[in-house]
Amino acid sequence: MKFSEIRLNKDIQEAISDLGFIDLTPIQQETIPYLLENETDLIALAQTGTGKTAAFGLPILHKIKADTKMPQAIILCPTRELCLQISKDMNSYAKYTKRLKITPVYGGANIAPQIKLLKSGTHIIVGTPGRVIDLIKRKALRLQNIEFVILDEADEMLNMGFKDDLDTILAEMSKEKQTLLFSATMPKEVMRISKSYMLNPRTIEVASRNEGAKNVDHHYYMVNAKDRYKALRRICDVNPDIYGIVFCRTRRETANIADRLMQDGYNADAIHGELSQAQRDHVMGRFRQKKLQILVATDVAARGIDINDLTHVINYNLPDDNEVYVHRSGRTGRAGKKGISIIIAHSREGRKLKDISRMIKRDLVLKKVPNGDEICQIQLMKLVDKVVATEINHQIGNYLPSIEEKLAHLDKEQLIQHFISTEFNRFLSFYKNAPDLNISARKNNDSNKKDKKSNQKREKTGHAEKGHTRFFINLGKEKEFQAHNLIGLINEYTKNRNIPIGKIDIMRRFSFFEIPSEFSDDILSKLNNANWDDNKVNVEVSQLPLPKTSNFSRKSKARGDGRDRKLSGDRKKKGNKSWNKDRSNAKKNRRSSLGKISEGGDLSFKGRFNAVAKKKRKS
Repeated sequence: MKFSEIRLNKDIQEAISDLGFIDLTPIQQETIPYLLENETDLIALAQTGTGKTAAFGLPILHKIKADTKMPQAIILCPTRELCLQISKDMNSYAKYTKRLKITPVYGGANIAPQIKLLKSGTHIIVGTPGRVIDLIKRKALRLQNIEFVILDEADEMLNMGFKDDLDTILAEMSKEKQTLLFSATMPKEVMRISKSYMLNPRTIEVASRNEGAKNVDHHYYMVNAKDRYKALRRICDVNPDIYGIVFCRTRRETANIADRLMQDGYNADAIHGELSQAQRDHVMGRFRQKKLQILVATDVAARGIDINDLTHVINYNLPDDNEVYVHRSGRTGRAGKKGISIIIAHSREGRKLKDISRMIKRDLVLKKVPNGDEICQIQLMKLVDKVVATEINHQIGNYLPSIEEKLAHLDKEQLIQHFISTEFNRFLSFYKNAPDLNISARKNNDSNKKDKKSNQKREKTGHAEKGHTRFFINLGKEKEFQAHNLIGLINEYTKNRNIPIGKIDIMRRFSFFEIPSEFSDDILSKLNNANWDDNKVNVEVSQLPLPKTSNFSRKSKARGDGRDRKLSGDRKKKGNKSWNKDRSNAKKNRRSSLGKISEGGDLSFKGRFNAVAKKKRKS
């Protein structure tokens, strides 16, 4: 279907014609005609880069009454960058629509000018949840007359902790409105919002929401965790024309990797939450103008980056949520161009790679990290091409006699060697005797088999796998502690971003995580007495938890150690009455430990057993 075939008013048609819009994307084809004809709520599921802004923006602009000077539509989105991008796109669609005003409101900027713009009259507000609530509290924004509310990137807003903000904003609005929810995924919290604030919505889903873009190739490199940065350098070197984003998990890792790349001579920079808005704008401006080749970013900071020419997306770390991988890879391969999504994986991520492959219904192709000879060959040809393409400055002719005299003793071959060496010695020296970073297929398979056996053993016993230590930490869901917070905490206090982190279990009041045993001393010495969100951190080596059964002695005898058997023997000597008393004391000690974990209570089996034994000796 073509844009000329849909019933948008002539002002909008003229504007989108100027933009070169001809054919509708699948999400636009499903959404725009429906919204032009209906006033019912809508849930639209589609990936990043599929034309969602035009899908909801064009019908809204068509329906807005420009003569009425009050907010009629509000578009909520997760980040400042996306807010500005949507505002820019909406203004381009409304280029010829007279008197229509679109006002972006977002945090990280002076609120006074935004209040002034709202007071002067506006029709469409594009905002981030936090700033919208600030404006509501200051009575600068009233939402009672809103006719259209659009939740863009709803899943990401919830991932970023805007759940309560969205509830507050949506509760301010009249029930007589049309709600449009656009999301790439449909987690439980998004479902909750749709059930609470939408009336019999229609759901439109373009293809499968978990499939990656068809014109993106998915590659992965298998290396040791400690070699990830070396692998990243080689990937960049073997792709001299790279224009891409490197995704990291944490702000600190993002800044660290970008700094290392810049120090090593790469045209790179970082964007993350610790930058000021002016710094973010400066970095993004340079990246959009292609003055930067490599942008290192966190997932949150990358929201709102809308660039069609990216050649590569590199996953320096895989995200915890596999669906986030789909978002990342969708940033390349746009506008009909081919793209490559790369994963730098280590041996313990084999299962995660298989899960991603199943999700996107595409094969992840194993690639070999290039060796020094391959990189030097490619870089050398790149240099030669650059020389050939260089425009000759004819002023050089004035100096040619002197130059020829200087070079007269060199033949053609020697001249080329001297010239190339001048420009190329850095690469030749760096990659001289460069080691092979690839993990062999056999080693990887053995590692995966070992992981599988260890995981099965761990599931039966509750222990960490052999070679790994399981730790207890006194932070859990009650403190809004999540897996990515744990990873950031370890990175920050150990100053080592190459520690592989295994299974993570986030509980209500505390959590457990696994680390290779070689890093145990670092974890215990660096994390204890650390501070997270004004909470003092306590980390201990964890052991097998207390079995959850009423028949303690039988279960313990079946799978316990010598201490359990001795305790079972004491029961025979002392009688059931005495044993029940000890068991009651054990439960009290357990409850006491749970209630005092922030003070360093020992939740390990050994700790609880010693508490019971000590009590028994006193009696």
